[in-house]
Amino acid sequence: MRLRKTSVVIAAAVAAALSLTACGGEDGSDTGAAAPARAETSAGSGSPSGAGAATATEGSGVGDGQASASAPASEAPSASSAGGICRTPDLSFSSSGGMAEGEVLINLENTGSASCSMHGFPGLDLTGKDGTVSAERNGGRSVPTVTLAPGERTNFSLYFPPNTSGGSGVTFTSAVVTPPDETRSHTMSLSVNIPAGSGSASRVTVTPVGSGK
Repeated sequence: MRLRKTSVVIAAAVAAALSLTACGGEDGSDTGAAAPARAETSAGSGSPSGAGAATATEGSGVGDGQASASAPASEAPSASSAGGICRTPDLSFSSSGGMAEGEVLINLENTGSASCSMHGFPGLDLTGKDGTVSAERNGGRSVPTVTLAPGERTNFSLYFPPNTSGGSGVTFTSAVVTPPDETRSHTMSLSVNIPAGSGSASRVTVTPVGSGK
């Protein structure tokens, strides 16, 4: 009987030991269950990366906006606004009296937004009810390069034989002016009266732009 009781006690002790081992296994399972928590933490640490990606996307959006904002700068500027040759649309035209009878100053003012330059002889046609006369070049003068800042002006001289014959002569009421190196002209009011005769037209001449400076 004592031996049986001892066996029962030993069996009970073994069962208790097995029960404790089983409890230890459950603790290990709980520890292992902490891994998903670490994964969540890792995912959480990944969230800033996600925010960084969102920032990068927003940055790309800003970049796109900057590109759109700079698009107008890609438009090609006019030659005058780029500081090149003075163009007819960026000039204003007027006339004033010259130093002597038979001379008129044609004034050219830069009305553009940047400096521009002119070099050479202008084209000029006198027109009226009696016809048209093209001015010839007045040689023997230096041909300067004139640079005009916005608001500055220069001029050239128009020479013609004044009508002192006592007759009606030939009357012109307009001048068609073409700046040097330009193809577009500007028509301005200008009253010029020269003697009738074949030799008068050849005496209508212009000087280079800026030669009077």
